[in-house]
Amino acid sequence: MVKPVANVLFDLGGVLIDWNPEYLYVKLIPDEGERRFFLTEICSQKWNERQDAGRLFAEAEAELIDKHPDKKDLIEAWRLRYDETMRGPIDGSVALLKDLCAACIPVYALTNWSSETFPAAQARFDFLTWFRGIVVSGDEKIAKPDPRIYMLAVERFGLDPEETLYIDDKDYNVEAAKKLGFYGHCFTSPEKLKAELLELGLLKKERTPHAHTCCR
Repeated sequence: MVKPVANVLFDLGGVLIDWNPEYLYVKLIPDEGERRFFLTEICSQKWNERQDAGRLFAEAEAELIDKHPDKKDLIEAWRLRYDETMRGPIDGSVALLKDLCAACIPVYALTNWSSETFPAAQARFDFLTWFRGIVVSGDEKIAKPDPRIYMLAVERFGLDPEETLYIDDKDYNVEAAKKLGFYGHCFTSPEKLKAELLELGLLKKERTPHAHTCCR
């Protein structure tokens, strides 16, 4: 018998927060070709993923500055001006999070994020306080799609994967969750996510008057 979904586990960047290093570096490197080279060959996705997995920026920056001393200021800007990599909330998704909270659906978060830059998001986005718990990869030194971090969330929050919807904008992270028994939704838009939440019975078609925090 298929279990009904009772909990929702959210990714943050790309689902609830519009994050992209382009938002900062378009100001610092106006030339598109130079900017593309910097973000693919110097401060690359793989470089950033190591901070998500627990490496500190002191080590990360030193490694790059040693190879590219002329880019020192640009490399350090990633950390020093991190707030500018976050355009803002993805409003439609935040509205759905609020509706889930009002419906007393337990909501949690599992994010790949550096422990050193996540406080910038916490200071800026009040909706991060609505979650019953958040697992930050940089704190745990394990990052998605490693199955261990999903199971850490399961154990810490007392979740049954078969009763939990996992939402992420990266298909490989969703597939990793599904292999562990989660329901999975690869986020592409708030509208498609809303349709999924309605289909699973987590939201009703009639809007519930909302509270700003989850029922406890």
